[in-house]
Amino acid sequence: MPTILITGSSGFMGRNLATVLARREDVTVLGYDLDSDTELSALIAAADVIFHLAGVNRPPDPSEYAAGNRDLTARVCELAAASGQRPTIVLSSSIQAELDNPYGISKLGAEEKLRAYAETTGAAGIVFRLPNVFGKWSRPNYNSAVATFCHNIARDLPITVSDPAREMSLVYIDDVVASFVSLIDADQPPGFRYGAVEPVFQITLGAIVEKLQALRRSRDDLMLLDLSDPFHRRLLATYNAFLPEDGWAYALQKRTDPRGSLAEFVKSQGAGQMFVSTTHPGVIRGNHYHHTKVEKFLVLSGEGEIRLRHIHSDTVHRIRVSGDDWRVVDIPPGYTHCIQNVGATEMVTLFWASEIFDPERPDTYFDEVDHG
Repeated sequence: MPTILITGSSGFMGRNLATVLARREDVTVLGYDLDSDTELSALIAAADVIFHLAGVNRPPDPSEYAAGNRDLTARVCELAAASGQRPTIVLSSSIQAELDNPYGISKLGAEEKLRAYAETTGAAGIVFRLPNVFGKWSRPNYNSAVATFCHNIARDLPITVSDPAREMSLVYIDDVVASFVSLIDADQPPGFRYGAVEPVFQITLGAIVEKLQALRRSRDDLMLLDLSDPFHRRLLATYNAFLPEDGWAYALQKRTDPRGSLAEFVKSQGAGQMFVSTTHPGVIRGNHYHHTKVEKFLVLSGEGEIRLRHIHSDTVHRIRVSGDDWRVVDIPPGYTHCIQNVGATEMVTLFWASEIFDPERPDTYFDEVDHG
């Protein structure tokens, strides 16, 4: 059973990696942070694989970059070499290692220390030059602009966008973790090399803000981003991770009339919309048909009867539905249809429509099912 050491285990990447590895029964996971009680040397002596994720990102004094990145990596490599274990070391570096700034220089120095360790000991040394990493548990005003934007927009706080046209390269934390974990499940060849995380998303700061603001508005207009886009799925997860605890729940706009109540739930340009209704006993909803729009009905509680009739026929089809036996009923176009509460209690129904309702082109035409 390999022993995995994560330095920076309580940080953004370390916490996500440690959480995934903790579910596995075939590895032992050790963690190290600057305030750890256990000496780093003892932890490294026990490790088969080291994920060296600890480092300095935005210190108050730029001189701290070298100590927190290059020098700490040198210490890890020295202790690993002295242990005789020759553990594989995986280093989280940055694409800024290619730039001439204090942070980039310190990261490049850390890479060089790992290269020397791998070449001297014959162990595997793997560097990930990561672009901006986003996802749950990142810190606003520290880890990334995405974290700051998510935190502020979720709380209706102002944001500052220095250059909306600036293009960002982004990777998602779960993709980073998956790339790291894959290194545990296969023997790593000796020597120094660079690893990679896929996919990498290219997007401007302005576009990120626009999408996050759309997520904020979605509680009002109910519009989802196109979740067929893998970046949108990851951004939604990140944004929701920043919702304040007192902001998890929100009310829908409920419309009430003598029939009962109805509320739209979610809408999507690519997936139509969903809404929910309550219907009082004996009440009928519907009596209309569509040319193109199709719908699905699902009674969640109560007793109902769905009736359909081809608009060029007198034959009425009847389908009993019940909250005790969830069945979805597809409503084809060209069939006028209605649903009636035939029970003694209120009926709750979930509806899905293939199109978002457009009052200018409703594609909804009144025609009583039981016209005779």
